[in-house]
Amino acid sequence: MLLSLKYNFLFVHIAKTGGTSVRDSLRPLRLRDPWYPVQFLCSRLSALSGHRLGIKFPRHSKIIAAKEMLPAETFDTLFKFVFVRNPWDLQVSSFHHIRRERPHLMSHIETFDQFMRWKLDPERPYQFHVDTSIELQSDYVIDLHGKVLVDFMGRYENLAADFDEACRRIGVKPPALLHKRQATDRKKDYRSYYTDELAEMVARHFEPDIRIFGYRFDPE
Repeated sequence: MLLSLKYNFLFVHIAKTGGTSVRDSLRPLRLRDPWYPVQFLCSRLSALSGHRLGIKFPRHSKIIAAKEMLPAETFDTLFKFVFVRNPWDLQVSSFHHIRRERPHLMSHIETFDQFMRWKLDPERPYQFHVDTSIELQSDYVIDLHGKVLVDFMGRYENLAADFDEACRRIGVKPPALLHKRQATDRKKDYRSYYTDELAEMVARHFEPDIRIFGYRFDPE
């Protein structure tokens, strides 16, 4: 999550949706914010306390955290935006990320099919810190009543153009969009990883994301 009081925006960062690129590209704006030194100090104090002080938004905070912690008049006037990603594509990204970054967790898994069945097994507790993409993306943008709280939902599939639109709404000239963490070890088309059965399993688990964001397995 990235908050700028000077530029009046709140960016909700969902993992593996291009958010690192967006954060790094907008960071210079944050450095110009008069409140940045205070935010930086709070961040350091939070880290030194083991994040027990409750004075910092974690990188992947849900928007409900900002709504609860910020004054209502501040939260309501912020331009709030997020980037989301096709759930079927996101799971392919998750597979390659864990295989690359945490191979010890994949010692018993060889294929994407095995990975998803292991991941979605209701009998096996899944650890959030291992892979945030088990969570619904929609949970990051709704309140406790299911109301969408963001003003703009950009798409990973249209990252550059939607980033420019977000900057336009913030009221700044779009900086160069930095590209981070691009995987090179996957097939280009996520659909090639799926059987019909596996695609349906993902559709059931991530149904709220598909409904709220309007994604389909086969893009139009």
